[in-house]
Amino acid sequence: MVTPETRYARTADGTHVAYQVSGSGPVDIVVIRAWYSDVEHEWQEPVLARLYGQLESSARLIRLDRRGLGMSDRAARRVATVEERVDDVRAVLDAVGSRRAVLAGFGDGGSNCVVFAASHPNRTAGLVLYMPTMNFGSAGDYPRVQRANEAEEGERIDTIRRMWGTREYAARTVSFGAPSRSHDERLIDWFAEQQARAGSAEDAVAAAKWFWETDITVALSAIHVPTLVVGRAGAVGLDEAKRAAGSIDGARMVELDGQDPFVISGDTDAVVRAIETFLEAVGKVADAQTDDNRVLATVLFTDIVDSTALAAKLGDRAWATLVERSEAESGSVVEQHRGRVIDTTGDGLLAAFDGPGRAIRCAKALVGSMSELGLPIRAGLHTGECELVGDRLRGLAVHIGARVVGLASPGEVLVSTTVKD
Repeated sequence: MVTPETRYARTADGTHVAYQVSGSGPVDIVVIRAWYSDVEHEWQEPVLARLYGQLESSARLIRLDRRGLGMSDRAARRVATVEERVDDVRAVLDAVGSRRAVLAGFGDGGSNCVVFAASHPNRTAGLVLYMPTMNFGSAGDYPRVQRANEAEEGERIDTIRRMWGTREYAARTVSFGAPSRSHDERLIDWFAEQQARAGSAEDAVAAAKWFWETDITVALSAIHVPTLVVGRAGAVGLDEAKRAAGSIDGARMVELDGQDPFVISGDTDAVVRAIETFLEAVGKVADAQTDDNRVLATVLFTDIVDSTALAAKLGDRAWATLVERSEAESGSVVEQHRGRVIDTTGDGLLAAFDGPGRAIRCAKALVGSMSELGLPIRAGLHTGECELVGDRLRGLAVHIGARVVGLASPGEVLVSTTVKD
């Protein structure tokens, strides 16, 4: 088999994301696999290579290494945020000229696909989740790490640092994720090399912490594209797949026989058949434009502290001039952080972002810039599903954001739990 050429897409922040394209079917499908990956090395696992070869016959297959992993650029001194990982997907789609694609996430790869589908429904033709883990490591031998249990967390991190890329660690991975192939020495060797090629032990620690501590289940209810969730009836983690399917409007849940959580073990052909059937259905309506105007967004509210008293002190003309300057400065700061000003109220603003990280950085920047103008402000953020009505935003998320800013102290950026998660 001739493996496809590796190319690189450049994101808005200058990160280079490695990707490969193969096949030429009527539908584009983006496949995101494990939290460790290497797009070139994956072809050396026969079952995985066969799976990709089958998908190529039904679609144009697009695969990528998320930033910080495999052949993509390493993150600069920090773990990539949710929206940066979504940016990786968007950059690759732009690079290959894909207007809309089916996003397919295997295991924890589903987190990127879920947030992309919820945030960019106009670019998403459909969503496929195979044994999705919205909280990485929530099942079996890898219980979700609780921040309060520092000893347990430290032990797991120490294990990764000591054993990353070794056959012993790979054997444990195979035993958990591919029990029907637990004695497959070739698979264990492949996993050991895959993990080592994906990144260093510290890269692995950073990625593991990110998945342990990130919960994107709030995005599930904001998905309104055709969705297929596939699980194996006897596999650890099936309940999580069912919960995901039950939280997505109109999602179809398919349970297959088998006990292996990983797609590369068990009856892989059955998984491919389920995906191919879904792709065929999506392909019939691939060019249809969605009229759904609901998206996942992070809303940012700001409020000038004691604006009435300040206006009275300055007088109408001076106050109007100061507000005009503040609105111009605020609009520039929001634009720099790739947000959009939705409304201004004279003593604050409402802005929207496609991810929480940029919104938080923008809010902190606004607190600083407004302080320099002599305008102390407070800021509040919330992430949730919003309804687009022209240039306006409506919905419960907007109302919650307004409540959050009302609870913030002067100079404070207060966020809801969904933003933190």
